[in-house]
Amino acid sequence: MARHVLVAVDDSEQSTDALEFACEEYSDATITALYVLDPGDFYAVSGVEGTAMANYDEIQRHHEERAEEILEAAREQAAEHDVELETDHVVGSVSRSIVDYADDNDVDHIVVGSHGRTGASRILLGSVAETVARRSPVPVTIVR
Repeated sequence: MARHVLVAVDDSEQSTDALEFACEEYSDATITALYVLDPGDFYAVSGVEGTAMANYDEIQRHHEERAEEILEAAREQAAEHDVELETDHVVGSVSRSIVDYADDNDVDHIVVGSHGRTGASRILLGSVAETVARRSPVPVTIVR
């Protein structure tokens, strides 16, 4: 039985389903919801030209506020199952950050949604869930 489960969260329906699954299946474990801020998204807002550097701090602050909103929604969702959820956010490549977080924080199981990212980033970067499953040092459950 898993002792520490990491659930990757974002604002997708698949992420919500993944957290729901973790709360139902691993209610006795420590569950941590992790939101990854992809630095590429900071620049996508205003482009990589001159204004991006000038507004980088403001753009990052906006993304961090959004991350906190998503993590608060995750805590509320877990509370509906009487699960006290630990939360964290990191900045970095999404799949690499999830795997590194699991490795660095004594996680023994990862739960991810199947298609959290959408659009061009998913096409260009491939599936986060697939990459996590291939690189993870611990078992991964992909929730569809």
